[in-house]
Amino acid sequence: MNYLRYEKNLSSNTIINYGKDIEDFETYFRHCEGQLSWETIDSDVIRDWMESMMDKGHTATSVRRRLSALRSFFRFALSRKLLPKDPAHQLTGPKARKPLPQFVKEAEMEKLLDSPQYWSDSFNDVRSRAIILCLYSTGIRVSELRGMKDSDVDFCKCQLKVTGKRNKQRVVPFGNELKEMLSEYISRRNKEIEVETDLLFVSDNGKGMTYQQVRALVSDHLAIVTTLKKRSPHVLRHSFATAMLNNGAGLQSVKSLLGHESIATTEIYTHTTFEQLKKIYENAHPRA
Repeated sequence: MNYLRYEKNLSSNTIINYGKDIEDFETYFRHCEGQLSWETIDSDVIRDWMESMMDKGHTATSVRRRLSALRSFFRFALSRKLLPKDPAHQLTGPKARKPLPQFVKEAEMEKLLDSPQYWSDSFNDVRSRAIILCLYSTGIRVSELRGMKDSDVDFCKCQLKVTGKRNKQRVVPFGNELKEMLSEYISRRNKEIEVETDLLFVSDNGKGMTYQQVRALVSDHLAIVTTLKKRSPHVLRHSFATAMLNNGAGLQSVKSLLGHESIATTEIYTHTTFEQLKKIYENAHPRA
């Protein structure tokens, strides 16, 4: 766990999940016949473990994540000479079918953000609108939004300094609309809330907002304009990427804005935009 935290610089949630996955595997092989130990495990035991998880209804994605945790553990143990071999080295998990990311249509987002009847003059609504516009205008993750400080907003250059996964920082531009919205929010916040933190977005008690608070306000407002079942803050990240590509942005540019390490992660949005193009074609062409 110390290796994951201090050398790999993984998030707390990832470390906790990896620990649970490794303990789950140990519980499994301890109950196998033949009194297995970490030293005597072979690849067949790991395959049986994965198969047992699939039989219990675990998704392929869940099984692959657990295998990843186990592979990381064996690599660590082998490098420290704690184990004589790595039985997970050549194993691959079950193939997962990646669903296309859900997104809110541009017209729906415009309707939500531009319609005065959906917003009151209360501080809560000013904050909610600023958060939704920030997520949709920049594509940042909800964890990045919650971690932003006042000092991370450069109003002169219209830029956000964002701290992403593994503490990697990037700069994301924003437009005049978000500039005005953030200025209004900060002004109202400083007048009406006794702030106890240097975080940009705060709850009514002056402390940083929880994930549940951000998710609830995003879900409630998106429900006004979309029938999507999934209305999490991450949907706004998908909506940002899809809108950018639909309006001519290059894949590499979108990758940089989203903070993806690999272009392959960003490419899934090209499938989304192609599906949208097919629907437009089918609806518009007389011979489709």
